[in-house]
Amino acid sequence: MYALKFISGKYQGGVFPLKPNKQVVIGRSSDLDMVLVEDMVSRKHAKITCQDGKVLIEDLGSTNGTFVNGEKIVRAARLKEGDRILIGTSILKLVAEASGSPVDDQVVKQNLEAAAAAAASRQTRSSSSMTGKIEEVPLPDLLQLFGTSKKNGVLFIKGEGHSARIFMRQGRVYYAVIDESHDLGPQKSFYRIVRWETGDFELQPPDNQEFMVELEDPVDHLLLEGLRQLDELRRIEKEIPQGNAPLSLSMPLTAPLRDLSPDQLDLLQLVFNEGSMQAVLDRAPGTDLEISPALLDLIKRSYVKAQAR
Repeated sequence: MYALKFISGKYQGGVFPLKPNKQVVIGRSSDLDMVLVEDMVSRKHAKITCQDGKVLIEDLGSTNGTFVNGEKIVRAARLKEGDRILIGTSILKLVAEASGSPVDDQVVKQNLEAAAAAAASRQTRSSSSMTGKIEEVPLPDLLQLFGTSKKNGVLFIKGEGHSARIFMRQGRVYYAVIDESHDLGPQKSFYRIVRWETGDFELQPPDNQEFMVELEDPVDHLLLEGLRQLDELRRIEKEIPQGNAPLSLSMPLTAPLRDLSPDQLDLLQLVFNEGSMQAVLDRAPGTDLEISPALLDLIKRSYVKAQAR
């Protein structure tokens, strides 16, 4: 038994059970099985069929397309548990459900309307905005969906004790900022944001704000590099100081300064001036992956002392 769980959109939190050997037609028309009334959804948008233990999805010639895991489908595609479907502003996830008595269609509709009412009460912006939780749809997957479907807008994220905004134009990420700290730069900010694993997101309307520096790489390139950096940082995370761990120059400083390169000397000066791991990462030019191993090298060579918090 399978069901479609809404993780974003009007019915966020709602569940639509799939019945064996039955088609579910999704669209804007009021006489369909699943009605999504919004401009980006066609009158008859997509069809999902659950038959012989297989779940298939087919786009019905919709104007804006149907997307599965960030890929636009051009013909029928088979779904597997955990797959994410983007239709309009709704993201649905295929989930397994324990076998039980079939749920009456009217009860399903009532439950979805209750979910819509609950989502509306939580929502502070327009009813067309997309909201959800990172735990349900990780940011790399979400950005891939938005990139393929060429979304415009500002993705607002609140999580990990911070807030962030990712600016998109036709699905391309052109700027990112954390806590409105523009000194970090859009690239370093983006690579940090995609590492967040908990929090809430909301796709807000486009912002006409202009920036001196914009990201130019395609979103898939940015995501690949962000995930590569995440893997590398995880590999050394047990060795490097975390968060606001205090850093200081080793005293007495017996290691010879002449053995350091100009970049290493600049990093040593940042340690002296800033005094904490996070402040050094924030102020140093370069990504966290570039700076963290360099700091670790200075610690191992007895130029820098890290204190546990």
